[in-house]
Amino acid sequence: MKTYSLSATLRKEVGKKATRDQRRQGLIPVEIYGGEKNQSLLVSKKDVRNLIYSPDVHTVELSVEGGDKVMCIVQDLQFHPVTDEVLHIDLLQISEDKPIVVNMPIVLDGFAKGVRAGGTLITRMRYLKVKGLYTNIPDRLHIDITNMGVDQPIQVRNLSFDNLELLNAGNAVVATIKSSREMAAMAAQMEAEEEAAAPAAPEAPAEEAAEGSAE
Repeated sequence: MKTYSLSATLRKEVGKKATRDQRRQGLIPVEIYGGEKNQSLLVSKKDVRNLIYSPDVHTVELSVEGGDKVMCIVQDLQFHPVTDEVLHIDLLQISEDKPIVVNMPIVLDGFAKGVRAGGTLITRMRYLKVKGLYTNIPDRLHIDITNMGVDQPIQVRNLSFDNLELLNAGNAVVATIKSSREMAAMAAQMEAEEEAAAPAAPEAPAEEAAEGSAE
């Protein structure tokens, strides 16, 4: 995984008022777990922008007020429901000899023979949950689909990556290729389901219906 360097300061004041003031100053509260003791920290909003708004998974090399650096991963993020700004970050301290569990982005490589034959590639999963030492986890998980044909789905059980354990259900479909006929049938089915789910037009009251017929 790529490593992201981040500096933090100790969070000396807590509580709702202190948190509001800190956020007004462009700071984000951070909790770090997994070490000898949990720590409450503050990081600059601008310093974490490229860490948070990225499709990649990073390890975080964290330096607290110029002290010793520790390696972490982002464990959880809390966003504002309206502005989508980051309100809080949880970090988990990691080590080279302790496995971690992360969701890794998938990349499908190659021009599938089923697509060359006129089929349509459908991606069912964009991330896989893996367990392993962080030193063995790549930036992304690459899957070769060159020999994938129509109606020959790739399932989790078909995959393996060096020094990594896949934690998703084995029968989960990562990607599949459907023929043009199947795609047309699927589109027709979806259209029928949407029409069936659409609310019916309200019926006119009996008195209004009678007046209309009288006119």
